[in-house]
Amino acid sequence: MAELRQTLVTPVRGRTGADTGPAQAVRRRASRARRLRQGGAALLLVAPAAVAYAVFVLRPISSTIQYSFYDWDGITESTWVGLQNYARILTDPELFGPILHAFELIVYFSLVPVSLGLVAAATIRKFAASRVAVVARVVLFLPQVIPLVAAGIMWTWLLSTDGVVNQFLRLLGLGSVTRAWLGDFDTALPAVGLIGAWVSLGLCMVLLLAGMTKIDPALYEAARLDGAGAVREFFAITLPSVRQELGVCLTVTVISALASFDIIYISTQGGPGNSTLVPGLEIYYLAFFEREVGQASALAVVLMLVVLAVVLPLQRITRGRES
Repeated sequence: MAELRQTLVTPVRGRTGADTGPAQAVRRRASRARRLRQGGAALLLVAPAAVAYAVFVLRPISSTIQYSFYDWDGITESTWVGLQNYARILTDPELFGPILHAFELIVYFSLVPVSLGLVAAATIRKFAASRVAVVARVVLFLPQVIPLVAAGIMWTWLLSTDGVVNQFLRLLGLGSVTRAWLGDFDTALPAVGLIGAWVSLGLCMVLLLAGMTKIDPALYEAARLDGAGAVREFFAITLPSVRQELGVCLTVTVISALASFDIIYISTQGGPGNSTLVPGLEIYYLAFFEREVGQASALAVVLMLVVLAVVLPLQRITRGRES
């Protein structure tokens, strides 16, 4: 009986004891080899995009940072100046002023279209079944598909001295208010901001409307049973539910304001004077007209840092607890 018991126990102990070591090692090696093959395949798929990103994004950024420490006209030999280009940006009003203008454009390019987009999206969602809502959605999104150059030219005609805007004001008996909106020192920047708000409104409306369609209707029904009105529903249910979409809208529009170029170049070219000059346009003038490549590179680096300093905290705030 003892020999029979030993015979029955020995295989079981061999399968669960010392004999399992080599088998487990083989399985671990096979699993590691499988992960390596999967990782290699993933790297092969990512490699083209990574190479393109390194060549067309990381390399120009590193070159710009390098040029920012030199005094260089783009042709002759460069001269090392250290942080002198950056110091000039902080002390020269002609270089620091465009940064302030870019922050002012955030109000028009970002806050205005996002606020109007929220109202438009909430209204269209409430009357989604009507034809008016469909037409309104198409009309509001139409500026987003128009090239910015074409939009700038069109609004230049509309806001000119004899443009449609002034003609409409004269028709209403407000001829004393008319002016060359893009040629007046006081109204040029708000007029450019109006163009940017018009372009961005459609994108914000569509993104926010997409977020609102995911909200459970039962939440609104429960709120109505508790006696909540339309305004209370908006602030208690709609606004918190579109936090992510709101973050995307703010991020895109803030970057558009800080890095604006197309609309301003077409409509005002930075004038009158420097009243609508922004960093993107100033970089262009410094590099290609004044041949100050080093100074233009320094301003570009500062602009990149400003965008990161504004966008990263904004992303953190809009993500909230989900971050």
